[in-house]
Amino acid sequence: MLAPLSWTQLESLTDFQIDPVNGPTNAQSRLRLFGKSESDVRITLYRDHHAWCPYCQKIWLWLEEKQIPYRIEKVTMFCYGEKESWYKRKVPSGMLPAIELDGRIITESDDILIALEKVFGPLSLGMENPRVLPLRRLERLLFRAWCSWLCYPTSSARVEQNNRNQFQSVVAQVETALSSTPGPYFLDEFGTADVIFTPYVERMNASLYYYKGYSMREENPRFAGWFAAMESRPTYRGTQSDFHTHAHDLPPQMGGCYENGEPQMLINKARVDNGPWAKLPDVMYPEPETSRAEALHRVIKHRSNIVRVNPADDNLFDEALRCALTLMVTGEVCKPPAGSDAALRYLRDRISVPRDMSIYAAKRLKEALEETAALAGDAQGEPIPVKHRRDQNPANFV
Repeated sequence: MLAPLSWTQLESLTDFQIDPVNGPTNAQSRLRLFGKSESDVRITLYRDHHAWCPYCQKIWLWLEEKQIPYRIEKVTMFCYGEKESWYKRKVPSGMLPAIELDGRIITESDDILIALEKVFGPLSLGMENPRVLPLRRLERLLFRAWCSWLCYPTSSARVEQNNRNQFQSVVAQVETALSSTPGPYFLDEFGTADVIFTPYVERMNASLYYYKGYSMREENPRFAGWFAAMESRPTYRGTQSDFHTHAHDLPPQMGGCYENGEPQMLINKARVDNGPWAKLPDVMYPEPETSRAEALHRVIKHRSNIVRVNPADDNLFDEALRCALTLMVTGEVCKPPAGSDAALRYLRDRISVPRDMSIYAAKRLKEALEETAALAGDAQGEPIPVKHRRDQNPANFV
């Protein structure tokens, strides 16, 4: 087996670049201009460092679709670490998202969208349009049915089945709503209603697959068509997360997510946690040719912090990580140092999408980390906490 490539050699193998200001939607941006001037910026969006908060995703997606110039300030969500004092001075509640529009602070995602519509016009039909209002109510109905099924321990198989039936009955209503238009979206064209459904439908798809063995995307043809249409949009691709990130970031946010222990659920859980990650129903658009180059670029950018926060010895993990990256980009197998299996899987379990990289790049990196770890042994990394995610504290990377 070969020795792993050096960091200098690895750097020479990626030319991945993205224009964070005017290029495709991406989680790393601090300023978005869409070809306009910085003097056109009237909005600052305060969103979470993790690019995970569902209500932030709603505002983020709306701004990207409307191509309104804006700045981004990133704030720590409480379950990941301490919220920044400067933000609490600006927004005493600490709520996310918030925007500053022409110097005025606005919180609550629906209020933010209504305020933005008044200044910049709606995205197709607006929040208070008579065709959008019933869809907003339907989204909240679906949200409540999801919470009832996911977030409470079930006392019996009968209760579990009732909760499943309740959720599926609301999904049937959503399928009917989607089938009432000629295209794949909720109304005649993409618009506000689709933005409103996006964050929690994405999280439902992930969490129910993982905790309940139910594949929302695969079992509902209209939802499948809607997901496919969303994935045709570069704006959505830039905000889209994967099953693993959602399955493990939801429990502390929701007060717990409960497994039903059914055979399909156990199969799904093992696949999300341990692979194979290819062809999971969390993404179905074709993989970009740049996925490996992107993953390599992102790891190189943060390599010193990635090595520093890993529980393993720095030198041991540095070599093991280079083994995994060498495999990912060249296909050449390098045996990692003894005892590095847990360290590699620790990193595998803490890749956050889209904060760290896009969904396909993450799958390629996870695959390489797992294949390399398997050469050293079957030791697992420290378990992912369920009461908080302080193991993902952004202070270690800012």
